[in-house]
Amino acid sequence: MVGGYKVITLCGSTRFKEEFMETQKRLTLQGNIVISVGLFGHSGDNEVWENMDEGTQTKTKEMLDDIHKRKIDMSDGIYVINVGGYIGSSTKSEIAYALEHGKTVEYLELVD
Repeated sequence: MVGGYKVITLCGSTRFKEEFMETQKRLTLQGNIVISVGLFGHSGDNEVWENMDEGTQTKTKEMLDDIHKRKIDMSDGIYVINVGGYIGSSTKSEIAYALEHGKTVEYLELVD
């Protein structure tokens, strides 16, 4: 917690940009500090990738994944944007990382 506010990092596929924005607003209005993704690679921000060679893309994606783990380090927990129950491999690794580091994990949709 920071100043009495719970810190939550949003995780999930960036194809769900609208749901990220709605969740960020809702959780903020509930009195949380919300940390989100830096860019939406699957639903916008295409200009970031357009002129990158494959090696640079790979290094950039690895850096972004690492940055997101550092965001989780700074948080009390994560909130998974799992529209339609979808949880991809990157999000699965973020969930595992959060659990390994004693963070809470909440989901937009119920998980079986």
